[in-house]
Amino acid sequence: MTLPFRQAPRAGIRPSPIFLAVLAVTAAGGYLAWQATTATRTARIGVFLFIVAGWVVTVCLHEFAHAYLAWRFGDREVEARGYLTLNPLKYSHPVLSVLLPVLFIAIGGIGLPGGAVYLHPHRFRNNVQRALVSLSGPVTNVVFAVLLLVLVRRVGLYSAHGVFWYGVAGLALLQVMASILNLLPVPGLDGYGAIEPYLDPKFRQAAEQFKPFGMLALFALLQIQAINHAFFRAIYWLFEQSGMPATVGQVGLELLRFWEAG
Repeated sequence: MTLPFRQAPRAGIRPSPIFLAVLAVTAAGGYLAWQATTATRTARIGVFLFIVAGWVVTVCLHEFAHAYLAWRFGDREVEARGYLTLNPLKYSHPVLSVLLPVLFIAIGGIGLPGGAVYLHPHRFRNNVQRALVSLSGPVTNVVFAVLLLVLVRRVGLYSAHGVFWYGVAGLALLQVMASILNLLPVPGLDGYGAIEPYLDPKFRQAAEQFKPFGMLALFALLQIQAINHAFFRAIYWLFEQSGMPATVGQVGLELLRFWEAG
């Protein structure tokens, strides 16, 4: 007797119209920057749209990586909550998770972690799965950082479209920054989530109440001059391992502030 083959259910992966609209804005900004030969106000607006919208795209993909791996490991609630639609408005609060990090990028060039998905780790089979789900988001940022840096190094340095490639380098710098920040073992961030299953239960219970304030505490620490300088020295050093000076990425982040153009 032959039993009918039953396929595993597929996740409802369907990019939302909002995500597709953000992709379109990223492409439009990239087009404006690509057409520019000098850093005019129009060129700066293009870089602004490219970096900011591109950042939102990577936030969506970061959170999608968490959600998809959690779905693969047995947490079916992520599909019901809409986390597999890449909709930035589904990833926690739109102001705290999207608008606030974008504001910090625009005024200070700091790639704060943004977005969050609510998971059910008790449905995972073991602690390794819990750690992998936490690490999947930062790994997404690392992959984007490497891809963007390779493109700038191999293509951008020899291109006449300098404004565009400065924008790409600026977005890459933010990806490096987000990777490091997310991997810090601070309650509420992915680095802590990766080690949390292996910590003492009493410590985990005590740290639970600090999770909502982890990102705010991190931002407050970055206001201390010595910590700020040490952090950015580490970020610039990592960026320069690509073979390019950190100033390339810094120029990209300066260009996005089109309101400062003379």
